[in-house]
Amino acid sequence: MIAGALVALLGSVLNHALDSFALVLRILAAVMLILMALYIANWWKGLLRIEALGRVLWRRIEPIGRRLMPVVKVPQAFALGSLWGWMPCGLIYSMLAWSLAVAEPLRAAAMMGAFGLGTLPAVLATGVAARRVSIWIRSPATRTLAALLIITFAVWQLWHLQSMIGMEDTHSAMTSPHH
Repeated sequence: MIAGALVALLGSVLNHALDSFALVLRILAAVMLILMALYIANWWKGLLRIEALGRVLWRRIEPIGRRLMPVVKVPQAFALGSLWGWMPCGLIYSMLAWSLAVAEPLRAAAMMGAFGLGTLPAVLATGVAARRVSIWIRSPATRTLAALLIITFAVWQLWHLQSMIGMEDTHSAMTSPHH
């Protein structure tokens, strides 16, 4: 959530500096969601290249996380969770791209929190009832359904952006001094 808020703050600063930057960020975020969906469905593994870039940062953060283990106190769990937001993971980076585009720190923190809760079953599946839940999560049908839902959301976002662009073009044409 902290990572989402920080990235959104950066997006906010960039949006104020560059007028069209918000639109570019939103398009980038929707494309990242589509790439994430392709990755989830095992249709394309290109996000692995983006994860490789994050490993440079993770090499510096991961030793701090190791010192926090084993987790025995709530503040320790909170600190470790804050570090995990930076691990090399295409899914996390897709959500951080979305946070950058949102450019609203509180909203981005809420999105990252929802993402964390959404991934909680998979994380818990590694330790609790791993066999049954992981079989369901790894099922091609489950992964395909998840990917199609994410792609649907991303396309809906792109459609919404396209209609916003159309409205801006109409508005600028109507307010142009040539009319």
